[in-house]
Amino acid sequence: MFNFFLNSHRNGILTFSGTNDFSVEYKQDGYDSRLCFRKFDNGDYQNKVVHTKHPNILFSVIKGKKSWGLFVNEWSDGIVESSFTIDEIKTVFDEQNIKVPDPLWKGFLNTIGRKKRIRNQKYYNELIKNSIISNT
Repeated sequence: MFNFFLNSHRNGILTFSGTNDFSVEYKQDGYDSRLCFRKFDNGDYQNKVVHTKHPNILFSVIKGKKSWGLFVNEWSDGIVESSFTIDEIKTVFDEQNIKVPDPLWKGFLNTIGRKKRIRNQKYYNELIKNSIISNT
């Protein structure tokens, strides 16, 4: 996961997360970026300032992780609305030789499926409400 987020951010794919609600600062005797990322992911940095030996790397990884959450939401909306396809998203990563980790990809597909079910249920309820189909 660490390398995926780092490479995705550095290649310009996952660079926007909507917020800058964290700060990464250099500290000579701080932890390395991998350990800080695990601690950040576990919620250990509630004060939102992370001290590390590798601030640029850690910033890229955290920004990539936060961007993934935002982009999954937006991409899944676009796919459900038929604005673009899953293959178009996959191609963006493939062109940069970045493999999306299986757990993230499965979560993305599950989000698409959930949003499609919600959309379909909404359409079905509208049809029933307008008495176009009978409720049997």
